[in-house]
Amino acid sequence: MEKSKSLYHIAAEYEELMQQIENAEGEITDEVSEELAINEKQLQSKSIAYLSVISTKEVLTIKIDEEIRRLQALKKHQTKVIKTLKERLLDAVNLFGPFEVGLTKFSTRKSESVEVEDLDSLPGEYKVIKITEQPHKSNIKKALKSGIHLKGCTLKQNNNLKIN
Repeated sequence: MEKSKSLYHIAAEYEELMQQIENAEGEITDEVSEELAINEKQLQSKSIAYLSVISTKEVLTIKIDEEIRRLQALKKHQTKVIKTLKERLLDAVNLFGPFEVGLTKFSTRKSESVEVEDLDSLPGEYKVIKITEQPHKSNIKKALKSGIHLKGCTLKQNNNLKIN
């Protein structure tokens, strides 16, 4: 029984056979023809196996995304419940004063926070400007296609897998 080959090895053997045909000025011997048929059959069976794995992984990825959304909604709900319960405990402490239940003490503490109503009215020394730069890829693509040279930018041709 022949050892199973990866798509990489099948492709490498195919390239080697193509080189043999080219070296023989296009003449295909019976032996080369037989090897080509075997490679094509292996390529087809491997491709179908890969497609099966890809399909399974895509379905799994969709299910993971759905689970992430479900967990995010659950987290949001739990956070809302926590906030509501803490507010009710704070209301109780404000109404009745500090109290203890077993070893747990309920009380309040003072803290300070700054609230800014109008950022535009603040002097510059009281503001922080955050700037992030990133390439505007669609504009760069248009410029490169129109013949404009932009240092460090190239238009890369990708060869993406299409499965129908």
